[in-house]
Amino acid sequence: MNDQQLLRYSRHILLDPLGIEGQEKLLAARALVVGAGGLGSPAALYLAAAGVGTLVLCDGDTVDLTNLQRQVLHHTRDVGRPKARSGRDTLALINPEVEVIALEQRLEGEALEAQVAAADVVLDCSDNFATRHAINRACVRHRKPLVSGAAIQFDGQVAVFDQRQPGSPCYNCLFPEGADVEEVRCAVMGVFAPLTGIIGTTQAAEALKLVAGCGQSLNGRLLLLDGLNMEWRSIQLAKDPGCTVCGSA
Repeated sequence: MNDQQLLRYSRHILLDPLGIEGQEKLLAARALVVGAGGLGSPAALYLAAAGVGTLVLCDGDTVDLTNLQRQVLHHTRDVGRPKARSGRDTLALINPEVEVIALEQRLEGEALEAQVAAADVVLDCSDNFATRHAINRACVRHRKPLVSGAAIQFDGQVAVFDQRQPGSPCYNCLFPEGADVEEVRCAVMGVFAPLTGIIGTTQAAEALKLVAGCGQSLNGRLLLLDGLNMEWRSIQLAKDPGCTVCGSA
């Protein structure tokens, strides 16, 4: 690190579990953030501020006026612009040293496989089960740690699925694909603005810990937040031996 970096990241370097070695790992890391909305906004902001060297921000949507109540990566002037491009511009203002790759597309198929394979950590900040399951399958195949988040109304959840760890469950163990799970959207149910910030920044914290190799991650645990009563619960997760995605992994 040069003198400017030592100064910029000095408050990280002062943390014994992180220090210079951990910060250097962050600077050399590549994070994939799928979704530049309510969860991806705070997650990407903190990853960039923390100095993650390369940030791949993927979103095929454009900024809508209704997004601005919670999607803090975007501004009023960005309405109508692609979210990935708007996000890249904001992150450049936060930390111009970070390389931000803006993918203005819904990540799927071979493109998803390639981006997951190249990443050190993957943050699922999407808003639909099809994308979540596709990301999970790719992370299992390529043995990449996945930080998953969700937020609706006043309820949020965060989990880490790290197939590098023996016996780790995957997202499909928790929510089997094809199961009768009701999918709800913010456009119909609404979402409390700060909730997405709490969950998204928690995702960023878990991603940074995974990359730096410090602390204990949420791997194998589901963290649930009741934002209306501000109560957290932690649920232990078990690997499903019959899981069609990671059962033989």
